[in-house]
Amino acid sequence: MIFVLWQPNASHLIHLDDTRAICRHVVAVDNSPEADTGLHARLRAAGIEVIHNANHGGISGAYNQGAQCLLARGCEVLFLLDQDSQLGADFFDGMMRACANTGSDTFIVGPKVFEVNLGRYLPVFSPQARMPKPERIEDHPEGLVPTLFVISSGSAISATAYRKIGAFREDYFIEYVDIEYGLRATRHGVPVYINTAVELRQQVGQFVKRGIFSTSNHVAWRRYYASRNAVHALRSNADRWSIHWLIELLTLHQVACVLVCEEHKLRKVIAIAVGYVDGVFGKLGTFEQRHPRLAVFCRH
Repeated sequence: MIFVLWQPNASHLIHLDDTRAICRHVVAVDNSPEADTGLHARLRAAGIEVIHNANHGGISGAYNQGAQCLLARGCEVLFLLDQDSQLGADFFDGMMRACANTGSDTFIVGPKVFEVNLGRYLPVFSPQARMPKPERIEDHPEGLVPTLFVISSGSAISATAYRKIGAFREDYFIEYVDIEYGLRATRHGVPVYINTAVELRQQVGQFVKRGIFSTSNHVAWRRYYASRNAVHALRSNADRWSIHWLIELLTLHQVACVLVCEEHKLRKVIAIAVGYVDGVFGKLGTFEQRHPRLAVFCRH
């Protein structure tokens, strides 16, 4: 299990302890800028391997560091988890049964995800459709449901699949990392499923809702990555799926949510606009490397 930390608080460490109780091989990848040597020592004493990644390559870098560690141990299935996710006692066993039920050693399997902020399950997208449309996971009451992608947290990737697909894109850094990976998996012939028998509860960001608009209220620099990576991921796969038309819609939706619901409107709208342009021209990497002065302005 790869468990990604970022300046964790007490509740996050409880989640980590719960994970350790149900999974023998746990690697905590700490993306915090500074290493907490006391915390790392306590985790190692509890049998948890710790890698201080210092956010190199963002969430992608953390996943790749953890994957290399687990592959070196000979692990056949790699689980991804972030510190905000809450697991039930039957999570690991239910996911391992689902992995066995794929009938293959090459797969990605994710749980059905209940987004606490939205008060609903995240949808599934058919990988066979030329123009994938969201479908309610509740309409698929049992079994493994093929999908175009799953969110990374809670997902299981077979070692064979990881080697076939390759590493997570560290030039994406954060946002759309899992969507790009799922699209790439499908292009490589790796099946992606949602396991309807297991649920993961997820709560992302500081949720704000006003009228018909709702938003996770992310800071400006994350708005840059969300805008840029959405453009790049969807445009890069336009030959396979007719999803590129969503780009402008997603961008406008981000802008509308910021203007209606959020603070720091100017810096967030600028970050979205710059991200959109960078995505169109394939200018990836970190915000700080690409636009150092603007990144300082968009810290909040």
